Amino acid sequence: MSLRVCVYCASSNQVAPIYFEAVDQLAIHLVNHHVTVIYGGGGIGLMGRLADSVLSRGGRIIGIMPEFMRTVEWAHKGINEFRFVDDMHERKKAFLDGTDALIALPGGCGTLEELLEAITLKRLGLFTKPILIVNTNRFYDPLIAMLERCIDENFMAPVHRRMWTVIDHPSQAIEAIQQAPVWDVEAIKFATLT
Repeated sequence: MSLRVCVYCASSNQVAPIYFEAVDQLAIHLVNHHVTVIYGGGGIGLMGRLADSVLSRGGRIIGIMPEFMRTVEWAHKGINEFRFVDDMHERKKAFLDGTDALIALPGGCGTLEELLEAITLKRLGLFTKPILIVNTNRFYDPLIAMLERCIDENFMAPVHRRMWTVIDHPSQAIEAIQQAPVWDVEAIKFATLT
């Protein structure tokens, strides 16, 4: 059975070419490993490029999008399967249901919010799968520094570093998923520092 991996990424068409290149590299890597990709369903920006790249290589991709976004025609027209949900909260839940791993590419506030919610759920033991942060062009350096500061100043424990894995290149994704530390549903027992 192939892996099901959710990819968080942006809908902006205005970002630098290096980010589009990273999307193509990730698509090639995931398709070559027979991964089913789950994403936000968009047809523009990095999201649209992800879908186009996966499809052009014969891969499988599933889009999950709130109904209100379909009405403004943000939905990709050619993906294998679409799930339309009521709102953003249901969308984020659907991203995690049955997913074997999460991969966060660079993105805006939506991507950051989805990533941090997933980390929070993992801290509570409500999500236990690998979370990968693809640090293309050192995009995530400030966020990684902020997470480290949370640990340094005892808002989180050192063990919480095990909740995410930072990779520099999309081609490291499958190996990082396979080598990710096991995370326990009992994580809530050490979620709070006392």
